[in-house]
Amino acid sequence: MAGNKRGKQSFVLPQLPVITAWASVAGKKESEGPLAHTFDIVSQDTYFGQKTWEQAEKQMQKMALDKVIEKSGLHQNQIGLVYSGDLLNQCIGSSFTLRNTNIPHVGLYGACSTMALGLLTASMAVSGGFSDRVIALTSSHFASSERQYRFPLGYGGQRTPTAQWTVTGAGAALLCSAGTGPRIDSCTIGTVTDLGIKDANNMGASMAPAAYATIRAHMEDMKRTPDDFDLIVTGDLGQLGKEVLMELARRDGLYLGGRIADCGTMVFDTATQDVHAGGSGCGCSAITLCGELLNKLNSGKLRQILFCGTGALLSPTSTQQGLPIPGVCHAVSITGGSD
Repeated sequence: MAGNKRGKQSFVLPQLPVITAWASVAGKKESEGPLAHTFDIVSQDTYFGQKTWEQAEKQMQKMALDKVIEKSGLHQNQIGLVYSGDLLNQCIGSSFTLRNTNIPHVGLYGACSTMALGLLTASMAVSGGFSDRVIALTSSHFASSERQYRFPLGYGGQRTPTAQWTVTGAGAALLCSAGTGPRIDSCTIGTVTDLGIKDANNMGASMAPAAYATIRAHMEDMKRTPDDFDLIVTGDLGQLGKEVLMELARRDGLYLGGRIADCGTMVFDTATQDVHAGGSGCGCSAITLCGELLNKLNSGKLRQILFCGTGALLSPTSTQQGLPIPGVCHAVSITGGSD
């Protein structure tokens, strides 16, 4: 019997996993934004010392993995499991990062929802007693994403006003069965939602319905209201997607008030940085969580947040075939640090 299940999509964690350490690695453009002071490592070299954009993404993940282990005071061989994923075809950023580390690895693909998906699956492993120390890890890179999903950078294509800027960054969080730090108390697994949007330069609108569906499901399943949270943080809807989310909630009679924040609008200064509708990519929510948000939860500046990673489940093939873009959102409820 699924004694920890709540409602249709949610579950509680009988033993609350503790996020004991977290780390973030960011690129040049991200270091010029409002969250620059929260990143552990910043590089002005977008290649991160590598020969290709894809190898740069692998290097970012490795740096984030090494940094979170260093901050935890543990050794690599004390890590029981890593859940990781990225936007590259076949998730090569993650698999190349974990090769020859001798750490058990589970690859994930949730598009830009991967950080939330990683936290969700890692929390189940820790709370279920399957591993005492699990890392959730993800990354994205502006140049590798543009080359794969849209146009080569040398093409010089014009960006539409609804387009978002893929964040160059990687984030890692260590979940443990004991220790101090923010804790995960419950999660909601999202459903795949498709409203027929086909524009790959308007991913915020394609993900917003999934974000709202998951937020609503969490409130219903867990018998909560938006007032139970200091912030409901979506992954990377950007400005347009955030507005769509607010409109969907308004039409449904759910008052979100000033609770909604979006990583895509937090990581860049949209007034001074040319990012159009805001940030996107796996690294967007990863570096915002593994910096600004967890820092504030740990210090007591935030009491509880609902972290809602959003993902546009498109591929180069589906886009070229003119197919719509399904969206998904996974939610993780995180409470402030305590012993």
